[in-house]
Amino acid sequence: MAGHSDAVPFVDLEDLRIQTRSPVHSYTNGTDTGGSTTESHEKDQFLSDGQRRINYIIAYNTAKEDEEDTIVRRKERWEFLENLKGKGLELEPELQQVEELEEIENEAGGKTIFIKIHVPWDTMLHFAEVLKFKKPVDPKDIEDESAYERVVKMLTRNLDPRFIKPEPMFFRAPFSMERQYDFIVGSKEKFFTPAERSRVVHEILERAGYDSQDKTKFGIDHMIANKSFAAAFPLHDGPYHYDWEGGKPMNDRSLLYEDWAKPGSFYRKQPLNAIRRYFGEKIGLYFAWLGSYTLMLLFPAVIGLLIFLGGWGHIRFDAVSADICNANNPGNFTMCPQCSGRCPYWLLSSSCVYAKLTHIFDNRATVAFALIMSLWATMFCEVWKRRQNQIDYDWDLFGFEEQEENCRHQYEVKASENDKRTNPVTKELEVYMALTKRFPRIMAAGMAILFMICLVLASVIAIIIYRIAIKVTIAAVSENIISSNASLITSCTASLLSLVVIMLLQILYDKIATGLTDFELHRTDTEYEDAYTVKMYLFAFVNYYSASFYIAFVKGKLPGNPSDYGKIFGYRQEECDPAGCLQELFINIAIVMCGKQFFNNFMEIFVPKALNIWRSRIGRAEEEDSGDTYDQWERDYNLGSLGPQGLFKEYLEMTIQFGFITIFAAAFPLAPLFALINNIMEIRVDAYKFVTQLRRPYAAKAQDIGAWYGILVTVGNIAVLTNAFIIAFTSEFVPREVYRARHDSLSGYIDYSLSSFNTLNFETIRGEKGPNDANDDYPVEKGSPYYAQYFNQTVTVCRYRGFYKGPNPPYDYTPEYWTLLAWKLVFVLLFEHIVFAIKFALDYVIPDMPEHVKNTIKRESYLAQKALHDKYLQKRETEPSTSTEMANPV
Repeated sequence: MAGHSDAVPFVDLEDLRIQTRSPVHSYTNGTDTGGSTTESHEKDQFLSDGQRRINYIIAYNTAKEDEEDTIVRRKERWEFLENLKGKGLELEPELQQVEELEEIENEAGGKTIFIKIHVPWDTMLHFAEVLKFKKPVDPKDIEDESAYERVVKMLTRNLDPRFIKPEPMFFRAPFSMERQYDFIVGSKEKFFTPAERSRVVHEILERAGYDSQDKTKFGIDHMIANKSFAAAFPLHDGPYHYDWEGGKPMNDRSLLYEDWAKPGSFYRKQPLNAIRRYFGEKIGLYFAWLGSYTLMLLFPAVIGLLIFLGGWGHIRFDAVSADICNANNPGNFTMCPQCSGRCPYWLLSSSCVYAKLTHIFDNRATVAFALIMSLWATMFCEVWKRRQNQIDYDWDLFGFEEQEENCRHQYEVKASENDKRTNPVTKELEVYMALTKRFPRIMAAGMAILFMICLVLASVIAIIIYRIAIKVTIAAVSENIISSNASLITSCTASLLSLVVIMLLQILYDKIATGLTDFELHRTDTEYEDAYTVKMYLFAFVNYYSASFYIAFVKGKLPGNPSDYGKIFGYRQEECDPAGCLQELFINIAIVMCGKQFFNNFMEIFVPKALNIWRSRIGRAEEEDSGDTYDQWERDYNLGSLGPQGLFKEYLEMTIQFGFITIFAAAFPLAPLFALINNIMEIRVDAYKFVTQLRRPYAAKAQDIGAWYGILVTVGNIAVLTNAFIIAFTSEFVPREVYRARHDSLSGYIDYSLSSFNTLNFETIRGEKGPNDANDDYPVEKGSPYYAQYFNQTVTVCRYRGFYKGPNPPYDYTPEYWTLLAWKLVFVLLFEHIVFAIKFALDYVIPDMPEHVKNTIKRESYLAQKALHDKYLQKRETEPSTSTEMANPV
């Protein structure tokens, strides 16, 4: 459970209870440090007095500024810093007037200047009440380990007790100065977590103005954007490498590194409470979700691997691939040219490799796997919903979005002052922009999104044309080893090209989506992030999946016949291999999914690490030249930044992966295995990145994973339909089973699935006079420049994929085509009805809230009522009786 793993040593409950007898504001234990003493941590964690802990850093560089700009920026900085002090923060250096700031900048000689910020105790108490921080009021006396946590214990190793130790659990309540006697303080240093302190500072930084004449000029983000400041970040707790020889106590950062972020700790469970305290609830929720997702992948990964191995081992017993690979019959069938004009005839046996590859992924077990994955998607969403509710209670997140989240300052400033409403929750008057006024903004953003999606579709069409053109070119090559692998080469190169286009368009759209979401003017950060998420995912869905949808549902579906081929934009449509299109879909998914994951992991680790090493060397060189020390804030400043969108890219990467393993489960049973391997590394890669390679992000709070949950549910429902259609229309499952039912085996299935065509009836192309014209581009008689090298006689009949009458016209569909189409539709209806019925049953049967969480909430409510009643009785005992007799009625 989240509450059983933490970075704070166990504290005796009796000691905690003793210290609650005095009011919080009168608690004294030496100077307020907001953390530990200097003996426990390095000196550069504190202000110059060695007592007050540094909670936040803001930095700026005066280099490369012209004289006029320097004066403007200096005044803005000075006013901003004065406003910070006015809101209760303590800064170092203390600046009394703008001239002092000018003097400091001149002495710095253009180097980076750091302003260190400390949140004093009184300010923390005030904002703890304003931001409704929940604090302990009573020890928790209910066992709340869930079935999920018992599974985690079985599959992972417990945390190393040297680093992450258990902590006592408490019932909590929103902090209030009026109820200060009711809270368990413990120690002043630990009462407020580092995450809470950084959240308070960030809240103040985001609302402080820097131009008293213009109220729209406010917030640290604006000042970073206009280059007044270079960065703002909470300070890391010191180096992440622990000095084992020194023997000093470990800081929170080194605790997380040793038992979580270290690559060798991949088999240990995650210390979610320690992550939450150090990085905040939002990042803690992400790692909790990623851990649950990875654990749930274990089951489909094993099933998919067994299906793959079973298909591989069953190849030698497969009658279809045996027939195709038989060089005598039907492997010696002469197949019609794969392109118009320059392609030769070819032998069916050249598709032997594709037939074997297809059988591995296209067999009876694949249907069962698609069914399992469709249900698995629902099970994962239900398990996470329960897990999230448990975490929400443990971390006091229930009702955060409805009751606690404040309006975005950008919304308050840009909304009309004349438009106000009474908040339905707080009953306080607040600035409000009606939907009718925001609607034009939303519509304009929607049109821009539609344009970008059309741009993606245009790129997909370009890749389709590339596929057609390159396949024609390769198939016409005289080298047999190249022309016979035209489909494989085309699929691989087109998939790689698609991956490159996907990455480039994603970068472009990211910038556009950010501007559009800003333009829409959302009230809270949650609304803003949800809107941004929906925009980006809509684009990513089309961007990442469109090529796979083309292969699965468009390619080879209406190819026509050699007398009248189907066309796409005037080009002859690609045809599927006689063994089917499923192997091409598998290749495309494998390249795009695995290639994307490899690229993202490379970008997340090696690029930031290389940049950090470079910046660190420059910083160390400057310090050596000046004779100064390389302090913690300078080391942190040289690290990378999480970025304005925070965890969005992490969630998007995993959600796209979730789509690949569910939407196209029938085509790639190994996808969950690759996803599991990637995610085991992803957890530690992200942990390593957050602990060692990034500046410490401010501790944002969140109640859930936002719009991502709704996206996951939607993708799970889409997966049911896509898998049904892939099995019915892309794979050969239905035709094979119909044939098997009639003949008790698949021997002769290939002959059954191929049509015959008289070569004298090829369609007229390139404006020629007719099919019998001597200049016709198709090889008709011996001596033609396009004559296939395999044959010593004129080809009069060739075979092609489909159920058409032949070999002579009319080339209409056979009755068998309509019979198979009916069976395919029946299969789709049965599959989706059965799966949706089971999904809805699971959704109904599995409760959203774990039973022990319900009991804990009831217990907490009971204790709150009991405390009020005890307080009332205590008051009655201490105060004299003031009862009066009721007056008699007149």
